[in-house]
Amino acid sequence: MNRPHLMGIAIIVVVASLLLGACGLIPANYRGIVLDEPQAVPDFSLVDQNGQPFRLSDQQGKAVILFFGYTSCPDVCPTTLATWRKVHDALGEDSDRVRFVFITVDPERDTPERLGMHVNAFHADFVGLSGSAEDLEPIYEFFSVVREKQQVPDSALGYLINHTSSSFLVDPEGQWQLRETYGTPAEDIAHDIQLVLKP
Repeated sequence: MNRPHLMGIAIIVVVASLLLGACGLIPANYRGIVLDEPQAVPDFSLVDQNGQPFRLSDQQGKAVILFFGYTSCPDVCPTTLATWRKVHDALGEDSDRVRFVFITVDPERDTPERLGMHVNAFHADFVGLSGSAEDLEPIYEFFSVVREKQQVPDSALGYLINHTSSSFLVDPEGQWQLRETYGTPAEDIAHDIQLVLKP
């Protein structure tokens, strides 16, 4: 096979790759765990830390990162929120196009006021959501969130909750795209958020 022919094949491959990328057929270089197929998140309405309704459908045009935790959590939740603060800073101006949403797995104790004090201690832009079991259960189920109450009679808390520790990234069209596991570096999460924000 002569050299001009090889060059012609190389050019065709490059052009085809560019066209496929422009059409969105080549997967983005995400660092989190990408779903086989994006899933449309069913709309939901919960109550934020200010006692106001928060509807997922009202967030169209913004990326939404969700975490399911509780204000009495001794380790995973505060670590995740501290990581989110770094993500928020890393995003710069793009942070205006992102909603950082903490949904309680302990609605018995996590009132809007309590959630507000908790999430705002990490960043004023973070949203804390609570609701009734009837409102929360379908959301837990969709994201396969595990919640297990563990009694600790020797503690003033009375119980702890073992729960899913991943964050879930929803794109501006309301499609759940990927999952960020606990311990993922802030720069990797910020990288993935910036990818889903691209038109």
